[in-house]
Amino acid sequence: MIARPEGGPRVVVGVDDSAGARCALSWAIGEARLRRLPLLVAHAAPLPPHVSAAGQLGCGITEALRASGAELVARLLAEVCGGPPEGVDLTALALVGEPGATLVRLAGDDDILVVGRGTRGPFSRLLRPSVRLHCARRARATLVCVRPPAFDTLLESLAVRDEAPGSAPDSRFRRLGRRLRLPL
Repeated sequence: MIARPEGGPRVVVGVDDSAGARCALSWAIGEARLRRLPLLVAHAAPLPPHVSAAGQLGCGITEALRASGAELVARLLAEVCGGPPEGVDLTALALVGEPGATLVRLAGDDDILVVGRGTRGPFSRLLRPSVRLHCARRARATLVCVRPPAFDTLLESLAVRDEAPGSAPDSRFRRLGRRLRLPL
């Protein structure tokens, strides 16, 4: 169990290398800043079945999973907000275990648990269960599921920004629109 600073509520966000996780991390940083709560960023990597069957022989693999998880958290923080966010008490964890169960254990009754919501098909869910659904069924904390914005929403926001006087168009999305042959 992870000890809480001063025992109060906090914002707990689970991250992986997905668009939904990036949006969830961004939302969680804003919520922690707004409510002046500590932020716990957690990445949980499941132990591969062949390693768990080997028992203690997988110690080097678990350390490698933790190290890659720590690198992932640092990279996501750099991508989302340019490094550790200012004005937020941040704790980052890289753990080994099933992501849903790990997040449920980390988040207490008075915490806000934030997860990303992706779009996966039923076959993909058979191979890798949904963390969001696991947390929705078992978490005692307040659960927030953050979905990445749809591509149409991004295009609409760019169109509004282009119509505003003195606004500069975002060239990244313009190039993407040209590649997809969209009228911008």
